[in-house]
Amino acid sequence: MTAANLMNTYTPLPMSFVRGEGASLWDAAGRRYLDAMGGVAVTCVGHCHPQVVEAIRDQAGLVLHTSNHYAIDWQRQLAGKLAALSGLDAAFFNNSGAEANETALKLARLTAWHRGIERPRIVVMEDAFHGRTLATLAASDCSGVRLGFGAHADDFLRVPFGDIHALNAIAQRYGAQVVAVLLEPVQGESGVRPAPPGYLRAVRALCDRQCWLMMLDEVQTGLGRTGHWFAYAEAGIVPDVLTLAKGLANGVPIGACLARSRTAQLLTPGSHGSTFGGNPLACRVACEVLDIIQRQHLVSHARQLGAWLLGTLQSRLAGNPAVREVRGQGLMIGIELSHAAGGLAQRAAERGLLLNVTRGTVIRLLPALTLTEDEASQVVEHLVALLAPASAVA
Repeated sequence: MTAANLMNTYTPLPMSFVRGEGASLWDAAGRRYLDAMGGVAVTCVGHCHPQVVEAIRDQAGLVLHTSNHYAIDWQRQLAGKLAALSGLDAAFFNNSGAEANETALKLARLTAWHRGIERPRIVVMEDAFHGRTLATLAASDCSGVRLGFGAHADDFLRVPFGDIHALNAIAQRYGAQVVAVLLEPVQGESGVRPAPPGYLRAVRALCDRQCWLMMLDEVQTGLGRTGHWFAYAEAGIVPDVLTLAKGLANGVPIGACLARSRTAQLLTPGSHGSTFGGNPLACRVACEVLDIIQRQHLVSHARQLGAWLLGTLQSRLAGNPAVREVRGQGLMIGIELSHAAGGLAQRAAERGLLLNVTRGTVIRLLPALTLTEDEASQVVEHLVALLAPASAVA
């Protein structure tokens, strides 16, 4: 077996890992790497957390899969926990963030059908990313990942992220044709771009006036990443629909779409489904992850350590000609460079630091919420050295 047997959809770095613990990974030669990307915001409680390992081990010896033709106790427990944390009422479980966003889009279309809207529109944001299915590609704004797929974009109206005046203009022009607004509180794939202060609250107010669904994609920002259980909490609002995935089960595939009762009730038996979604293993592990986040106070830890990390990077990189801006929220930080990053991820890995570069020019840091102060300091020192004038990105 060689890489030739894999479809050419990734260009991985020439390294692989055999063991992980916390925010560290080790290769077969025994070299340790500090993981500042956390599997792209997935391993939120760290690699091989003992309680996650035990939950997987125990559940694997009981039952992995029964199908949704039968009641699944762990699924009901997880739905209850998420409802209590989010302020929404009901959940549908599937396997990924893209599928969770597909569920949200289907809820919007069902809402329009019940209202008798013949050609419903959904407002989405410039530079957004919601997944790689055909519908979520159409809702996204990244021409490279849409190229060749002919994703139908006619159902979507695109506006600049953070511009409430543009949303008001949509309301005036399209009015009752619009059924929902879909957005990320912090745009992740486009380079860690937080919504401007007051924007989410203004969107909530506009949606209330227009009877639009406010749908928030928190696949990347949810579950403590931004220093709140959900990023919308900082704005003091609650959406009508919420999507989650990534860190929910720390690497076991799961996605979730939550909705308020009047919207959730639009789905009826046979109208939506998932073979693997919400299986006992994924839901038990997700319940364990939520308990770990609560017991270890990781939400407040992410807020406090993230603020230190952001402030320190801003201070240490100030005046560096290679750095245009350092921004973020909680343990979700982007360093926008003045030039293309080139081989920066490879050079970082050679130093023992794993990071992600998105949109070609933004270093994205998404470490485990269990990152320690000492590890955060190591991340800073690595980055300062990597971005020093002698090593500046060309």
